[in-house]
Amino acid sequence: MIASHLLAYFFTELNHDQAQKIDKYLYHMRLSDETLLEVSQRFEKEMEKGLGAETNPTASVKMLPTFVRSTPDGTEDGDFLALDLGGTNFRVLRVKVSDNGLQKVEMENQIYAIPEELMRGSGVQLFDHIAECLANFLDKLQIKDKKLPLGFTFSFPCHQTKLDESILVTWTKGFKCSSVEGRDVVSLLRKSIKKRGDFDIDIVAVVNDTVGTMMTCGYDDHNCEVGLIVGTGTNACYMEEMRHIDLVEGDEGRMCINMEWGAFGDDGVLNDIRTEFDREIDMGSLNPGKQLFEKMISGMYMGELVRLILVKMAKEGLLFGGRLTPDLLTTGHFETRFVSAIEKEKEGLQKAHEILSKLGLEPSHEDCLATLRICQIVSTRSASLCGATLAAVLRRIKDNKGVERLRSTVGVDGSVYKKHPHFGPSPPQDCAEAAARLRDPVHPLGGRERQRGGHGDSSGLQAGCTAQGPAEDPGAPEAEPRAAAGGEGKDEDRDGERAGQGDARGGDGENAAHLRVLHSRWNRKGRFPRPGPGRNQLPRAAGARQERDAARGGDAQQDLLHPCGDHAGHGRGAL
Repeated sequence: MIASHLLAYFFTELNHDQAQKIDKYLYHMRLSDETLLEVSQRFEKEMEKGLGAETNPTASVKMLPTFVRSTPDGTEDGDFLALDLGGTNFRVLRVKVSDNGLQKVEMENQIYAIPEELMRGSGVQLFDHIAECLANFLDKLQIKDKKLPLGFTFSFPCHQTKLDESILVTWTKGFKCSSVEGRDVVSLLRKSIKKRGDFDIDIVAVVNDTVGTMMTCGYDDHNCEVGLIVGTGTNACYMEEMRHIDLVEGDEGRMCINMEWGAFGDDGVLNDIRTEFDREIDMGSLNPGKQLFEKMISGMYMGELVRLILVKMAKEGLLFGGRLTPDLLTTGHFETRFVSAIEKEKEGLQKAHEILSKLGLEPSHEDCLATLRICQIVSTRSASLCGATLAAVLRRIKDNKGVERLRSTVGVDGSVYKKHPHFGPSPPQDCAEAAARLRDPVHPLGGRERQRGGHGDSSGLQAGCTAQGPAEDPGAPEAEPRAAAGGEGKDEDRDGERAGQGDARGGDGENAAHLRVLHSRWNRKGRFPRPGPGRNQLPRAAGARQERDAARGGDAQQDLLHPCGDHAGHGRGAL
């Protein structure tokens, strides 16, 4: 009995010692709350630059107007097509939306691959391939003779001047098709369809995947005004007051802003927190110097970050007995899905051993522990940075509304968010926790969670919500583009009015989950230790507030983020 206790104590100490060694080695990747708050405040300033007519041309966060003027009200109905392009696969969907008081949504969809040679070939080849797949889908459903409205979810940075026109600013997420940047992607798709001549469709709206996610969430939750994606890439959108958007004429009502926050830091404002591994990732990418924030967060780069760390530590004799293998030295061979598998609570170390063995290594128990801790640090940084920028968005919405407490919903989608055990939608939610903690640094927030069941595809429902044409804000005049520079400032003293903030996006449009801002007490603890200095300062502030409220005879309650349940009434699980 004593021997078993001693053995358990020995392994506990061994695990702790190994984690401490990794924490020390990766010190610069372990961001304190003070650093995250500083990042959040920097992002707020970048948002301001993107919204300003004179500062937008040099802003890294472009804050692109989408010409979507409101979120759904739940009365939309009709028969639509949807096309979702934003990663190595794309999907074609048929969506039937009916109201009749039931908000019924029926979907049929097909996933098609985009070969790597097409991702880096010509734009004509890419859109011809999309048109061919669309024809195949219509043949499959025997509806080629029908001319249905289509909503096009195109998840790359674009400049829009109207709802059905979208000029590609730059390719991201591994795409590099020629002769597309600077051109209208809707026109390119229409041209490829017309060239075939065997079917016709009406492309009525093109949106970013973040907008699609926000609209889907808004279909059954009218508090939704933010869309966030963390997948192959990352980005967000949110509903901004028209009076603050210098690039569009008109001061009444609101408009959805596609933030393109993956480019945050392209102007150097994040250089002090970028590590040697981040710089190596960037130099080996297709777009060096661009999308630097995305390269610290998204699924396209997370696994590669872990691989680079493992290689360096092995070269220094700190892992695997100093042994390297061809697989470990090959770019892309440590996939982001490996990170998610290794961080699963019960089987993580076993998965680490399996994965490292498949890479040709002979890992010890200590090597597996180290790999687990490296994965935790990389993904925690990713979630925390995402939460920091999301907190800025929520502060801006709160300040725009002039309220003390914000009740708002964030629609979330993307493979990293759904599949990584610490992003969500299942607890613990590091991204939501960070956003809640940093949205109000004086009174930090806790969290609990409701799971989302199977509402349906974000881009699919988006076709039914935007293709039909979202209702305008009451009394809002039609918006027109405003000159990017040299125009009048529409709100000269707005810097004194608000401490505004912005929102986020990412890559793989799949089933949307939601985060909702509600009330709760501070009772949240992370599943694994949150490394770095200053971790205890913000919780102490919450405790102080609870003591003050207790003295007044009340409970300390604050807004928080958690995923909401779906319209079908799936159950709620609380942390």
